[in-house]
Amino acid sequence: MAGAASARPLSLWVVSDGRAGIENQALGLAEAVQRLTPAEIAIKHIRWRPLFDRLPSALKTPAMLASAPLTAPWPDLWIATGRATLPLSTRIKAWSGGKTFVVQTQDPRWANDRYDLIVAPAHDELSGENIFEITGSPHRITPQRVAEAAPAFADRIAPLPHPRVAVLIGGKSRAFDLTEAHAADLADQIADAVRASGGSLMLTFSRRTPDAAKAAMTARLSDLPGWIWDGTGENPLFGFLHFADHVLVTEDSANMAAEAASTGKPVHVLPMIPLKSGDKFARLHDDLQLRGATRPFDGTLDSWTYDPLAETDRAARAVLEAMRAR
Repeated sequence: MAGAASARPLSLWVVSDGRAGIENQALGLAEAVQRLTPAEIAIKHIRWRPLFDRLPSALKTPAMLASAPLTAPWPDLWIATGRATLPLSTRIKAWSGGKTFVVQTQDPRWANDRYDLIVAPAHDELSGENIFEITGSPHRITPQRVAEAAPAFADRIAPLPHPRVAVLIGGKSRAFDLTEAHAADLADQIADAVRASGGSLMLTFSRRTPDAAKAAMTARLSDLPGWIWDGTGENPLFGFLHFADHVLVTEDSANMAAEAASTGKPVHVLPMIPLKSGDKFARLHDDLQLRGATRPFDGTLDSWTYDPLAETDRAARAVLEAMRAR
């Protein structure tokens, strides 16, 4: 019986509010676990009724959910991300009679001692016996996934001249802004570098990029050889990363910087306009620079090499080791 149980694939739930940027953290970690041991992944979305959504996590109950209630059989491993999941992440162990191992990514900022493991960005500087720190956040980008996605975009990208420069633009957040004027300035610097190198451009905006900034950059860069993705059709991000010789990312997103650093390609960091103290982001970018992955963009396209980051895989090994130890 024990042998049969050990041969059974791990039951693994990925739990989030369904937003791609949030869900991909938990899903990326789940997929990394699945690469290490047989596992069946199920995706669960948590949504609260509008009347209760802003209540403190401690006051929320399953009766307040707008999404379908979660029911047994409970998973062996629960990997959750985001504020919406916290009221359930703190209850699932009791519901499962202690069977379910609970992992929360990011800093929950509530009841941190009630999760089996918190996979947290090192720049958040959390402490505790159940804290496992990584550079950046878990994500889904791996060399294999990028390579598998590339052929779908080869017809459009492969003819582009080298060096091919992938540019990943973020946007306005609590810590940074991307005004129209700053976007125009960045675009001019990027255009000068691409023209000087005789290369080409592959650019994608995020959901947070302001329309005015997007328009300013598109107007200044559209005459370069390359592809500015307008949001229609399949997202070419993985294709961009596969075919790129250089990657430029704005400094506002820990996710984008860590994902780009997983490619092993030179990552140039574009400055944004700070809105408040950027200590957390400064710690992240210091870490990435110490690892040799990134450098501030100085208007040139110098090349360098480093060991690609594999922090999501490292976190997955920690999850399985902690489950075995329990």
